[in-house]
This record gives sequence, C-alpha cells and structure tokens, in this order.
Amino acid sequence: MDFEVWPEAIELGRLFAEQGYELALVGGPVRDVLLRRPSHDLDFCTSAKPEEFEPILRRWGRDGFWDMGRKFGTLGAMRRRADGTEVQVEVTTYRSDTYDPDSRKPEVNYGDTLEGDLSRRDFTVNAMALRVPDLEFVDPFGGAGDLSKGVLRTPVDPEQSFADDPLRMMRAVRFVAQLGFTIAPETAEAICRMNERIEIVSAERVRDELVKLLLSERPRAGLEALVESGLADRVFPEIPALQLEIDEKHRHKDVFDHTMVVLERAIALETDADGPVPGPDLTLRLAAIMHDIGKPRTRRFEPGGKVSFHHHDAVGAKMTRKRLKALRFDHHMVEDVSELVNLHLRFHGYVDEPWSDSAVRRYVKDAGHLYERLNRLTRADATTQNRRKAAVFAHAMDEMEERVRVLKEQEDFDAIRPDVDGNEIMELLGLEPGPMVGRAYKHMLEYRLDNGPVEHDVAVAELKSWYASVRA
Repeated sequence: MDFEVWPEAIELGRLFAEQGYELALVGGPVRDVLLRRPSHDLDFCTSAKPEEFEPILRRWGRDGFWDMGRKFGTLGAMRRRADGTEVQVEVTTYRSDTYDPDSRKPEVNYGDTLEGDLSRRDFTVNAMALRVPDLEFVDPFGGAGDLSKGVLRTPVDPEQSFADDPLRMMRAVRFVAQLGFTIAPETAEAICRMNERIEIVSAERVRDELVKLLLSERPRAGLEALVESGLADRVFPEIPALQLEIDEKHRHKDVFDHTMVVLERAIALETDADGPVPGPDLTLRLAAIMHDIGKPRTRRFEPGGKVSFHHHDAVGAKMTRKRLKALRFDHHMVEDVSELVNLHLRFHGYVDEPWSDSAVRRYVKDAGHLYERLNRLTRADATTQNRRKAAVFAHAMDEMEERVRVLKEQEDFDAIRPDVDGNEIMELLGLEPGPMVGRAYKHMLEYRLDNGPVEHDVAVAELKSWYASVRA
C-alpha cells in the first residue's frame, strides 16, 4: 500500500525514533490519506509522555507551540513552509480512558500500546494508524475494509463506545454527511437505543457537530440520518416535527421532505467566493431547514379538505430564535436566521401584483444585509411541480431583482435616511429629546421609502403637516 505523507510527518517520526519513542499518524489524517483527500492538520500518538516529547516538539515546531491539552496528554506545534503553508501537528500519549456514566469527560489514563489506543477511537475508519518514519500501516479493526465499503462501525461494542462518549453518535451522522458513508446496522440500532445519552453533552459540542454537518457536501443525508436515529428528537426536535401525518382527506406536501428539497435548492444557489453568497453559507442553510418549522403549530384543517398554515413565518421565527439560542449560536446568527424565516413569504405578494417602487424599497430596506440570502431562500422555497406557476414565480423574481438594480443605480439603499434628521426634527418642531422625536423620525423614514428622495423644503412641509395632524 503506497502512502503519500507530508515530509514533516516523516521528519517528526525520525526525531522521536532517535530518542527511542514510537510515533504514529492516527485518525482522520490516515483516513484522508486513503481517500486521497487533503488533510491540513496532522494528529499523532506516541509511547512518550508529554514531558518526554515536549523538547522534541518544541525543536520541530519552530513557528509555534501550544500545550492547552497537556492534562489530556496532548501538545501541539506548528511550522511554516517557504510558500507560507502552515503545518500543524498535535501529539498525544497513548491513552486508555475510563468514563463516568453521567459525564462524557474521561479520566485520562496513559496506555502502553498503539493498538490499545486505537481501540478507544470512535469508528474503525478512524482507528487506523501509520507508524512514522517507517510507514507501517496498522489496522487492527478492519478500518480499511470499512472505508472501501463506506461503512461506519465502532471498533468495540457500539453500546460501550456510545456509553463512553455519546458525542460519537452525532459524529456518526456527521460522517454520513461529510463522507457519504452509511452507518452499519448494529451501530445504527445502538444509536436508536441510546440516543437519550446525547443529553449529557454540552449544547456547544452538539452545535459544532451540526455546523460541520450542515457545511458538508451532503447535509440532507446527514439530517435524514439525524432524524432516523432519534437524535434529532433530542437536539433539534423542530426538524422531525416537520414529518406531519398526511391522511386521505387532508392532503398537503410532506413538510420534512419539502424542507430537504429547499435545502438542496438553496445550496445550489450559493455562489463562488466572489459572489454575494459564497458557499457553503451556514446562515442560508440554517434558514432553509428552519423556514417552515412554524407549520406544525399553525396547521389548521379548513373546509373542503384544505390545510392552512397561517402566520407560520412569524411563529417559525420565534421558534428559530429559541432553538438557536438553546444551541448556543452567536447573537448575529440567531438574529439573521430568525429574520430570514420571518421574511421568507414576503415576496409572494409581488407574484400576485407587482409592487410599487416604494414597496420594492421597503423590501430591500427590511431585508438589509440579508437581501441576497432572502432572495435565494425565496427561490429555493418555490418547489411547485406546476411548470406554469414555476415560470411565473421565476419571472416575477427576476423582474423584481432587475428593478432593485435599477433603483440602486439611482440611490444607495443602504444609506436611506429621512430627508430631515433627528436634530433638525427637534429644531423645526421645537421638541426636546423624547418619544415624539422618534415617532416623527419614523414617519419621515416611511415617507422617504414611499416617495424616494425629495427636495428639502418638501420634506419639511411634510414633517410639519404630520406634526399638526398628530397634535390636532
């Protein structure tokens, strides 16, 4: 078996061997070597203790050294090639951890062998090693065979593995998305039986796995595995709730399947690095999977067998905000995704009757920095199989976007402000700072959106006329 390994890994192996220590490349980097995928960070394990290999690593890593993982037996270093490429490595002493059943934090015990260390890995495809500098391939659990079949299987009994570290269940569905693998039947069954164990894992760790899943090449497959395993019921219950029961009398789209289609369509609308929505875009992808989560709560059965979901956009926005906060997403992500969910039906009124210029301005102003994402979410959500309706919708969106381009040539939408500012409002109306100034400013902003830029004396006349009417 031929291996193309970074020369820095070979060099580091020689340095360890000179001191009488074993060193092996392990985990994801070995898997990626076999898959011919690039691997930018190199993980190693060694027979040496941290205090023994620290001098070697410091000498090798002339451009950086860190020891935040020292209590877990891990030290890291970095060197920079002549072309600027950074090579980062982390080295960990052979481990043989034990776990408290109520915590995923292990009690760190050093191990004696490479094979023992590999047995504590999450899946066989990550339980392979390459001894350096000799490039001896070590595969005690058949990881190479599982890799060739695209199967995820645990090195030890899956229930023991998931009891030790429940986050491995989330990693399984993430690898479905990232690598296109399937989960072995016995492993999948263990996840279904043990999914409640995920509740002891911090929200931040769960969020990180979800983000990696969503930013992968196959997020739909990962989300479907998340739902099928029962993990979604524990960490993202709004997603499986989209699988609404459909009976013969009340027919409507399967909302979960529709959501998966919208996700794929939204991804297809992402741009390259120079475009307005460079992919993979987490904000757009989160909005795609959450845009209809308000439907289960708003579903109503109407006369004639119809089903309605009135106000599911507003309800869904509140639910989105609550879920993303629970998953510890940052404030900006929470607000952006919630606003996209809130606005995702806004454009539909244009299809029925094209808007005035003022309505177009409002749409762009309300969308703000989310304008390009909102349009892509709106297009992705138009999943009708009726060709005529699809063509009408696409034409209306194209027309609206062209009108926006024309209007933006005439004025800077991002800089739209009232034709009189707050200080001038107070001076013209003889007001002190207070709520009335805010009301006046809001009115003049609405006037500006409705009428576009006007002469200053026209704006002043409008302000005074409005103020007289509210005082009457």
